[in-house]
Amino acid sequence: MKKIALLVFAALTVISCKKDGYEITGLAKGVENGKKVYLETQNETGPVTLDTAVVESEKFKFDGKLKEGVELAFVRIETLNGSVPLVLENGDISVEFNKDTIQNSKIGGTKNNDKFQLYNNESQVIYKKMMKFQEVNQQKMSDAQQTQDTATVSVLMKEYNKFQDDMNVQSKAFITKNPDAFISALLLENFLMRSYLTPEEVKGYYEKLDKSIVDTKSGKNIKKMIDALTSVNIGSVAPDFSAPSPDGKMISLKESMGKVTLIDFWASWCGPCRQENPNVVAMYNELHEKGLNIIGVSLDKEGESQKWKDAIAKDGLTWNHISNLKHWKEPIAEQYNVKSIPATFLLDASGKIVAKDLRGEELKAKVKELLGVQ
Repeated sequence: MKKIALLVFAALTVISCKKDGYEITGLAKGVENGKKVYLETQNETGPVTLDTAVVESEKFKFDGKLKEGVELAFVRIETLNGSVPLVLENGDISVEFNKDTIQNSKIGGTKNNDKFQLYNNESQVIYKKMMKFQEVNQQKMSDAQQTQDTATVSVLMKEYNKFQDDMNVQSKAFITKNPDAFISALLLENFLMRSYLTPEEVKGYYEKLDKSIVDTKSGKNIKKMIDALTSVNIGSVAPDFSAPSPDGKMISLKESMGKVTLIDFWASWCGPCRQENPNVVAMYNELHEKGLNIIGVSLDKEGESQKWKDAIAKDGLTWNHISNLKHWKEPIAEQYNVKSIPATFLLDASGKIVAKDLRGEELKAKVKELLGVQ
């Protein structure tokens, strides 16, 4: 009986001693002592350093504790080009640097990093073929570009793009086989941002992900992107929104509607937006009295409202304008899944989205068609 009690105590001790933080042990063969190593994550503005270590006897170490979930991180050694991506999660993580070819570095130790390395191993097969193709055809491509041999350039690019197609197929297969891997969420995010898969296709994969992955920051972001994309599809009713005008008055989409309405995402700092403005002004001046309304949503920055106001005046933009002055964190831009500007959404009289991102004469022709004017 005492023996059983001891075994139970031992089991409870193992459970209670489960690691509640992360420890990253690194091997950096050939890297001299004293070189700094950085543990970094990414936010909207760029790299964020979480911790710094120093190489000693070709080794380094980080330790810490995550407050929640898991996230993508990068380990970088000063003077070396590139960094090694890994999944930052509580547990013992290993990193083995290949200083000559960073892409051949290895990670492991925890479930998600083992899965990440498995994905890397599978990808390397295609990556090596891609690199070999580039090496063999580099001179041929250079010669074709110099002589403006567009036919040869087109053939070579078509062959090269097949490797990306193979990578996409491999990635989809990996997601299907590994719904409990964090890398699967990262791949789905990438598919959405590249518009490789439709929101509906991504949703099919997303709904099969393990709850532990759905609950991560990336998992929640996928859901947010799917919801945004499906709510602003052509054929959907445009979601209403409101924000302050340059003089502080709250203006909504609903009160800005016309027979045809253009939602124009832009900013004073956006060169392509400013270049397109004369075309939009000319169209508005011609068709406003026939029923065209425009509402401009600016992605200008906090503290720079004067630049926004000056651009409106200088470009002669006489329609409604609103902004929360949150730059890329503009809530309306996030609601409409706007990732680049200029971006436009054209609505019919019922508020339904009938076209996106039309420019110049193509935009004007569609507006006239909807207004029923010649």
